[in-house]
Amino acid sequence: MENSQDVREFLTSRRSRITPAQAGLPAYGGTRRVAGLKREEVAMLTGVSTEYYARLERGNLRGVSESVLESLAGALQLDEAERAHLFDLAKAAGPARAPGTRRVRAEVRPSVGRILAGMTGTPAYVCNSRMDIVAANSLCFALYAGVLSPETLPLNLARFIFLDPRSQDFFLDWETLADDLAAGLRAEAGRNPHDRGLSSLIGDLATGSTEFSMRWARHNVRFRRSARKTLHNPLVGDIELTGDSLKLPGEDLTVIAYTADPGSHAQEQLDFLTSWSTTGKRPAEPAPANAHTTTSPPPESESQDRP
Repeated sequence: MENSQDVREFLTSRRSRITPAQAGLPAYGGTRRVAGLKREEVAMLTGVSTEYYARLERGNLRGVSESVLESLAGALQLDEAERAHLFDLAKAAGPARAPGTRRVRAEVRPSVGRILAGMTGTPAYVCNSRMDIVAANSLCFALYAGVLSPETLPLNLARFIFLDPRSQDFFLDWETLADDLAAGLRAEAGRNPHDRGLSSLIGDLATGSTEFSMRWARHNVRFRRSARKTLHNPLVGDIELTGDSLKLPGEDLTVIAYTADPGSHAQEQLDFLTSWSTTGKRPAEPAPANAHTTTSPPPESESQDRP
């Protein structure tokens, strides 16, 4: 992952998406030759010379002050994740470090495993910064039936999404999830540009998936915090859940926990899966969404036919 190229393409892509009107600049007559803002307009909004900004956009962020980065983030209207990515790119532009193999956890502490096991009504898994699922509870195995099992751990979620054709049948909102994963990997690459394992993963995805390559080229970054997901489960069918990310400080690990809206059909489906994963028996099928139940009249008492 070449820092100067990443800087150049990131800044260019952010500049091209903002119109003069969005930046609060007056509209001038004539046809503009560039999409979005011009370099001199970004320089003016940032409070630096056009020559200085041109140097930044050529990919040289070495020695840039925090105040200039803050002004540039404001000029380009970066969101929280994009601003953090800009600062990560600037940090990586500093004195070169020897590339190495960063140790990424592939296991969880026993106490974290006990927490997962105790979440009996909540499907949950633990993943590391490279999106390897390294642990999961029994309800998560039931939810991810046919995809995730104790024998398949660790399973890399990005490889599954982009390289396994089953993923598009399993995740019904595949396009959105693919966008989020590529953006999450782009943010992680900015934080850890010298991580050989991460570089190898990104290289494999770029080589094996045009869908990933297309998304990677957009330079979008995103924090993975909360998202609605619709999955297809062989036992309960399509189920819509909310996935929330819970960081484990100092562990480089994140717990992803799924919940359903109280009283929803998805909650009935989760209750069904919970019973199945706990007992190993198939309970009564959950009622279809919006189904109406009818009550049969009670049988007549035999005493009414007797004298």
